[in-house]
Amino acid sequence: MKTAATRDTPEEVRTRLRAARSVFVLTGAGVSAESGVPTFRGGGGAAVWKGMPFYEISSAGMVERDLPEVWAWFDYRRGVLKTLRPNPAHATLARWQDRFAEFTLATQNVDGLHRAAGTREVLELHGNVWIARCMSCRARADVRELNDEERPPACPDCGSPMRPDVVLFGEVLPAGVFERAAARAAACEVCLIVGTSALVYPAAGLPELAKQMGAFLVEVNPERTHLSALCDVSIKGRAGEILPRLDD
Repeated sequence: MKTAATRDTPEEVRTRLRAARSVFVLTGAGVSAESGVPTFRGGGGAAVWKGMPFYEISSAGMVERDLPEVWAWFDYRRGVLKTLRPNPAHATLARWQDRFAEFTLATQNVDGLHRAAGTREVLELHGNVWIARCMSCRARADVRELNDEERPPACPDCGSPMRPDVVLFGEVLPAGVFERAAARAAACEVCLIVGTSALVYPAAGLPELAKQMGAFLVEVNPERTHLSALCDVSIKGRAGEILPRLDD
C-alpha cells in the first residue's frame, strides 16, 4: 500500500482538482471547531447536561423516556450555535459546488454551517439540529419556525410530538442518505476527507470506498488518522487555512 505523502504546498492536489469533473468531500467536527462549535462530548465520561453524559442525553432511549429533556438539551446546543458563523473552509466548499461538474458534500456535522455558507445540497449523514421531525408522520420543520414555548413541539401536519432530526446514540443513519453518499463516493475522481478522524462508521467507510473505486484520496487534518496511510496526499493543517489554498 502506498504511504501518504505530506505536502506543505499542495500543488499535486490543485493539479488533480483542475482536471477533475467529479469531486466528493467528507467533513467532520474539525471543520466546525474552527468556527467555535464545541464537541459537547465532555470527555472522559464527564457530565455534560444536568449530570448526564453525552451518550445518555443524546440517545434514542432518552427520546423514549424524557423527550422534553432532550429538547431542553438541544435548545441549549442551538443557543450556543446561533451566534457562530461559517469559516473559510465552509466558504471554499460552497464555491466548489459551482466549480465542478459533479460535486458532493457529505458531512458528519449537525450544526448547519455548510448550508449557512451557501452550499445548496448537503448530505447531512447525522442530521441537523435546526430541523425537527414528527415521530408519527415523519414530516420535517425548521425549529425556528415552531413555537419555542411548546416542548416537544406539535407537528404542523398531524399534531403529534416532534423530535430533533439528528442521529442519536442507538440509532442508524436516515434511510437513503448514506446510500446516496456511497454512490457518489464510488463515482468520484477526487475524494477529500476534511477535519475528521474518520473513526465513526459507516461514514468513515466512504473514503475507503472511493479509494477502492480508483479515486485520488486527499486528507486535510491537523493530525494523522488511521486513513492517512490510505491517502495519496495527507496535508496536516487546519481546514480553513488549507482549503482556500486548493481553490483556483
